[in-house]
Amino acid sequence: MAAPTLLHVTQVAPYRDGPAGVHGVLDQSAAAVAELAESAGLAPRRVTDVRDLDPSELAAARAVSLFTIGETPWSPDQRSALVDGVRSGRTALVAIHSSTDACYGWDGYGSLVGARFDGHPWTQVVTLDVLEPDHPAVAHLGLTWRWRDEIYRFRDLRPDARVLLAARAGELDHEGVPAAPALGYPLSWCFAEGDGRVFSTSLGHFPDACESPAYLRHLAGGLAWALGEGT
Repeated sequence: MAAPTLLHVTQVAPYRDGPAGVHGVLDQSAAAVAELAESAGLAPRRVTDVRDLDPSELAAARAVSLFTIGETPWSPDQRSALVDGVRSGRTALVAIHSSTDACYGWDGYGSLVGARFDGHPWTQVVTLDVLEPDHPAVAHLGLTWRWRDEIYRFRDLRPDARVLLAARAGELDHEGVPAAPALGYPLSWCFAEGDGRVFSTSLGHFPDACESPAYLRHLAGGLAWALGEGT
């Protein structure tokens, strides 16, 4: 019997008002996620254009990981297949880095990945506080993790999101930047969606993230949780 599939979507699409930036890490992310998928007993498949993906293939996937940006051209049938798969527990969903900065024309997408991107004023090394140290995505990190990345701001974080990693506001330069949002600076979270699970991390902008065992274990643990490991 063939192994269940993990679809890794790395499509770059324009925003409604102009082009989106292309991330140099996409090829590395595909190689990294393929390794993690195989370790989890899944058959990886990279998708660079969702218009080539039949809704039945999406409905049959055991997991979907998104490293997307811009207005990903999901069809209505594909949207339904993905949402129904996650809510039924058939499909584990992993949202990576810029996937929160996608699909503004899809009203329910922000809720599906947990929040909406609201800018990244900083690129720097930060101290990340580990807020659920027993979670598989962060259990290897200890209580804090020093990491260099784009530091995202978010809006509309789901109230039921369990924040796993958060940056410290005091380490960020707020000159010329709007005041810290009430939700602070969550950078990774997870939540249940119906009978399914969603894991999100905004980390991973730079190609060297995929050379970091700590980052790869972060992704692997998030995938494992989304597949049902841990509480």
